[in-house]
Amino acid sequence: MMQTKYKLLVFLIANCLLPIVTFAQIDTAKKQTIDITSSYKPVLRNAVKINFSASHLNADTTKPEMNYTVPSQNLFYAYQPISLRPLALQQDTNLYLGIRNYIKLGYGNYSTPYVNAGFSFGDGKKMLVNLYANYISSKGKIANQEYTQLQIKANAIFFTPKNEVYVGAQLSQNNNYLYGYNHSLYTFKKDSVRQQFQDLVLTGGVRNTTSGEYGISYNPNITVINFTNKNKVNESTVIANAPITKTFGDAFMLKIDAKADITSYTTKNLASNIKFSNNVFQIAPSIAISSPRFSINAGIVPTWNNGVFVWLPNVFAEAQVKEKTFLIQAGWIGRYTKNTYRNLTALNPFLTTIPFQKNTKEIEYYGGIKATVGKHFSFNLKGGIVSFNDMPLFINDTATDNKAFNISNEKSVQSLRIHGDLSFINQDKFTLTAGLTFNGYTLLQSNAKAWNTVPMEITSSLRWWAFKQVLLKADLYAFSGGNYLTKGNKAQSFSGGTDISVGAEFKVNNRFSAWIDINNIANQKYQRWHAYEVYGLNLLGGIRVSF
Repeated sequence: MMQTKYKLLVFLIANCLLPIVTFAQIDTAKKQTIDITSSYKPVLRNAVKINFSASHLNADTTKPEMNYTVPSQNLFYAYQPISLRPLALQQDTNLYLGIRNYIKLGYGNYSTPYVNAGFSFGDGKKMLVNLYANYISSKGKIANQEYTQLQIKANAIFFTPKNEVYVGAQLSQNNNYLYGYNHSLYTFKKDSVRQQFQDLVLTGGVRNTTSGEYGISYNPNITVINFTNKNKVNESTVIANAPITKTFGDAFMLKIDAKADITSYTTKNLASNIKFSNNVFQIAPSIAISSPRFSINAGIVPTWNNGVFVWLPNVFAEAQVKEKTFLIQAGWIGRYTKNTYRNLTALNPFLTTIPFQKNTKEIEYYGGIKATVGKHFSFNLKGGIVSFNDMPLFINDTATDNKAFNISNEKSVQSLRIHGDLSFINQDKFTLTAGLTFNGYTLLQSNAKAWNTVPMEITSSLRWWAFKQVLLKADLYAFSGGNYLTKGNKAQSFSGGTDISVGAEFKVNNRFSAWIDINNIANQKYQRWHAYEVYGLNLLGGIRVSF
């Protein structure tokens, strides 16, 4: 039994060792390879970067000021009174066709030829030259009731990277006739009553277009004027002006304006000729402060008027009460008006030669309001007290034939001045403006009345593009009568007047347009200057060519 067990154990061991012996034999006979497939791929890990974290900024608790003023969507036209000629012609308003050169021709009753031309040269980048020419004449029904006006003007601007150099020349010749005499008593030849004024003006200057890093703006300029009344008066004037402005930020400005105005006056071919000088020198420093809510200008104007030194104020301010719509204005300002023969005859062309010149000092205290209502309507109202020293008043030459005017100097006078204007403007399609000025002269020392002054004036203007090619226009000028002096030193008053003008312009094409003006349609033969009656109803029309 035991032997049977040992035999069985030996058999099992032999069966286990037999495959090993067999494998060893096969491996020595033929080599076998084993392929191992795996999805793992070795990868280099990215280097770890050091990230710096910024510290949090402190919160800004300051309230930002986001000031932005939206421009008013309308236009404002500055009203400037013009001297009234015997023929109350409407102010010429050209129909702008977008072409640089034009000629406007016309003719009207009272033998009135009219020529107006303008020419432009240059590219507007390096230089620009403009030439203008105007001519008009008219002859009324009264003997010697006629006038002629001729003006030729040239302006040139030369542009540099930082400056503009500008020059100009103007030659004017105006013939006016002294027809305000009693034609049943006197008869004069045309040459003896002719006032032939010739005016030559030369200007030049330079102004900077960029203030640069120092914030300085300058505009020095000089004007030379030679004014003559043929065979009677020769007057020469040189005006030098040097304004300088320095800005500090957006709210502060320093201004200095130095001015010299030198005049020499000489009469000739008179019984007793005279010669004198009239010189005014000024320097005007001022400080201006501006902000979105208010602006202030504070300054003084030291002035030497023919050697006499005076201080003039130059203080004015505006404050905004309601944003974009309502402003309060106030001021205390002073100025000198030079009463040269040229300036006086621009007001009254029937002035005779003058034996002296006294400049007018004017001090004004004023206050007022400005307002804009909606998008189209605005108005301005200002009132104040004005004091005048050496104010010229015009009186008829009652010592002779009454046809010319002399100057009566008023030593001191005060005036209550009220001015208001309003406008309704709808882009460039419709414009309506109106203005009123009242002057109440009191406390005169040298004269009983403010001779030949106008207490009240009313002006109005309308421009309406009724259609794309048709412009309609109308103008109104009305004034109340003043006082004049007759022979025997008797004060009289003259009536006021109303002058209404209408007109139209029709654009035929881009080169041609037709126009017509009807002036003084009420046919009022009023007198702005005593004894000088205007023409009455007059009509003027023609064509305009652009090229």
